[in-house]
Amino acid sequence: MLPSEIRSKVDKVRNDFWTGGVSNPLTAIEQTTNLLYAKELDEVQTREEAKANTLGRPLERRIFPEGKDGLETPGFPDGGCPYELLRWSRFKNEPPARMYEIVADHLMPFLRSLGGEGSAMAAHMKDARLAFTKPALLDKIVQGLDEIPMRDRDTKGDVYEYLLSMLSSAGENGQFRTPRHIIDLIVRLMDPKPTDTVCDPAAGTAGFLMMAAEYVRREYPEIWADEKLRQHFQTKAFTGFDFDETMLRIGAMNMMLHGIEEPRITYRDSLAEGGDHDAGKYSLILANPPFAGSLDNESCSKDLLRVVKTKKTELLFLALFLRLLTTGGRAAVVVPDGVLFGAQKAHKEIRRIIVEDHRLEAVISLPSGVFRPYAGVSTAILIFTKTGRGGTDNVWFYDIQADGLSLDDKRNALLDEKLLGPAPERALSEDEHAKNNLPDVLARWADREGGECDNPRTAQSFCVSREDISAAGYDLSLNRYKEVVHEEVEHAAPGDIIRELRGLEDEIAKGLDALEGMLT
Repeated sequence: MLPSEIRSKVDKVRNDFWTGGVSNPLTAIEQTTNLLYAKELDEVQTREEAKANTLGRPLERRIFPEGKDGLETPGFPDGGCPYELLRWSRFKNEPPARMYEIVADHLMPFLRSLGGEGSAMAAHMKDARLAFTKPALLDKIVQGLDEIPMRDRDTKGDVYEYLLSMLSSAGENGQFRTPRHIIDLIVRLMDPKPTDTVCDPAAGTAGFLMMAAEYVRREYPEIWADEKLRQHFQTKAFTGFDFDETMLRIGAMNMMLHGIEEPRITYRDSLAEGGDHDAGKYSLILANPPFAGSLDNESCSKDLLRVVKTKKTELLFLALFLRLLTTGGRAAVVVPDGVLFGAQKAHKEIRRIIVEDHRLEAVISLPSGVFRPYAGVSTAILIFTKTGRGGTDNVWFYDIQADGLSLDDKRNALLDEKLLGPAPERALSEDEHAKNNLPDVLARWADREGGECDNPRTAQSFCVSREDISAAGYDLSLNRYKEVVHEEVEHAAPGDIIRELRGLEDEIAKGLDALEGMLT
């Protein structure tokens, strides 16, 4: 977690954008991404220069060439701006007006041209440009970012994640940022391994991929001693798709600042025709796809429509996940509750396919306020394995009633920060569990094939057999199977009730008499 002094500096940058006229948080994040990329490039070349000086060798990797860029502007009429001035460590010291000219007219074109280098991150910068025209605002943002200490990977990643918390509204296509503690829970449930190939076909800000990378880095430090595993981690382990160019840029930067040198975040409309070249390629899918409602069948992949004939994106994404997974591959995905109990033919068919043709492992119900202030939609986490030959036995259900935060639009913490999330610093008391169920989810998940199978259906978690699910028309809603404990109510004797009513009648009569006396 970020120290409070760093948070205050990040908050100042966010406030500078707002007061400077950049009120759209997505635009502010995009502009910050552009500038952070420029800062990162300067830091890379600085490290290369230090290494060359230490070893007494020529510079092996030069990002900023020698000479000038050839883009003549009023401030640089003779051959353009020197590449040296495009470095963060140089232009940050220039006066606001000159800084703006350097960044807007020379640095941004330079970043756009880096796509030819073959870098995935550089390719996402092809549309990079300043979205405001105030030199004073640029100066404030540059100085503000420069004051934030981001010397190590952990701090860089945390700062960027905190910046991403600015995104507080759903996008046009129904996408919104999944809360970090929910992503953390899902990643811990799935326990990604160093050899896994993880994919998020609706990556957005790459939160799932980033958290999976951090998990592998933390739980399997031996990857750094194995060259093959290290290369896999850096280049092939994490893949994300999105069709929003801004999100691609933000997601790629998120991965890069978390230590992935070449993030595989690429442009793709995952549901469109022509995206089947990597079918069966991924061993783990983590995703919260957009719930946009309907899709034009003409643009949708025919392969997906053959699996489930529908225009509903939430059902098509489930078909897509099955297509992308290798046999034995696993998926943990967020779906709206309608997927669980929808009565349309397509709803029933995709549920039947997952239960009968593959292995459905868990349905974890999330509180309806989890995605506030984005949306109040009720959702659940589906966990399943692609087998192609069935395998569903008992499906584990868990009813999460509290995630540690208030379930209104404010989403205030209900516990101390150290007790939030799925892995608090200590075991929670019964009262604390009532405010944060996530650690209990992890603990019970580990015993889902043991004692959990003996739980009554009145418990917070229990198992349901495939036969019962089939008999219920493949309804996967928790309330379909959960039983409610009916407490015995002590009924009063009829005579006691009559006496109580007569006493109440007397009290009313006295009150009316008193009121009448006051009026006369």
